[in-house]
Amino acid sequence: MIASLIPEFPWSFLFIQDLIGTVVFAISGAIAARQHRMDIFGMFVLAFVTGVGGGTLRDVMIGSTPVFWMKQPIYVLMISVAVVIVALAKNAIDKAYWKTGLLIFDAIGLGVFTVIGVQKGLDFGLHPLISIALGGVTGCFGGLIRDILRNEVPIILQREVYVTASLVGGIIFILFREAGFESNWIDVATVSTVIAIRMLTIRFNLHLPKI
Repeated sequence: MIASLIPEFPWSFLFIQDLIGTVVFAISGAIAARQHRMDIFGMFVLAFVTGVGGGTLRDVMIGSTPVFWMKQPIYVLMISVAVVIVALAKNAIDKAYWKTGLLIFDAIGLGVFTVIGVQKGLDFGLHPLISIALGGVTGCFGGLIRDILRNEVPIILQREVYVTASLVGGIIFILFREAGFESNWIDVATVSTVIAIRMLTIRFNLHLPKI
């Protein structure tokens, strides 16, 4: 039965990226649930909506239905694995590292999902600007749902440089694509840009101007 959940090889590079993004976002959701002392079901719910929430909204917006995780149940399987890992790490990881871990995994997921969203928009023939926005939706809205469910003001509605990091990454993606760079290098440049912006703004406590 488990074998039927796993798609046949060879896997495309885009699919592998999507799976990685889903797992790291799911881990960030499970860590957030741990911070709020939720039970295993609460951990799965937060991991699930964080991992596939943005991609689900993206697919609904562009009419790609059934949405991606319904076509490939391996996403649900990997989210479940992520929840188990975080649950078993209860006594193995010092509590001081939970917040740092959440920020790191969230930044990685944001970068990977930005790439996925922009690429999928372009694959559907959308204008590059719309594709950049779609990358932001894919990268940010899972975290938005996660924060709402744990009764916090979503990070994208605060002064955090979050959506901005995704949009800058999307712009890098389009510019490098127009310049004729190889797709793998475009992906690496985009993800690295998003992660770097997030980490630097957190490290130096940088924020967007408040009006």
